[in-house]
Amino acid sequence: MALSEQEQRLLEEMERSLYQNDADVMSTTPKGGQMASAKAITIIVLSVVVGLGIVVAGIASSYWWIGLIGFVVMIAGIVWALRGANNSELGEAAEFPSSGSGRNPGSSAKPRKTGGSFMDRVEDRWERRQDGDL
Repeated sequence: MALSEQEQRLLEEMERSLYQNDADVMSTTPKGGQMASAKAITIIVLSVVVGLGIVVAGIASSYWWIGLIGFVVMIAGIVWALRGANNSELGEAAEFPSSGSGRNPGSSAKPRKTGGSFMDRVEDRWERRQDGDL
């Protein structure tokens, strides 16, 4: 079923609005702090495995305090891994501040990021695509 000219114009206007809103959402989304690093995930998994092993050993030996130590090992490993990941991200953010809001809209030459996280690179590509620099 074909669309009338008015429906086609309305559809095109909705698409433009959607693309603009997507770009606005991407530019206002806070960067970092959402994902744990591979090192943090490894520490978390290892601490849970070791902690569960200690809990099972405590149950098998019928000493309740050994199970408590295993639980504390699990929680401490998770907290330590996540705090370490957040501290390293804060250090990187302090060392390399982003200049997203201070850019000149009239200039088409943007410095390209060579490093950064995956989401930073995706956002950079999205911005270049929206500006027609791709």
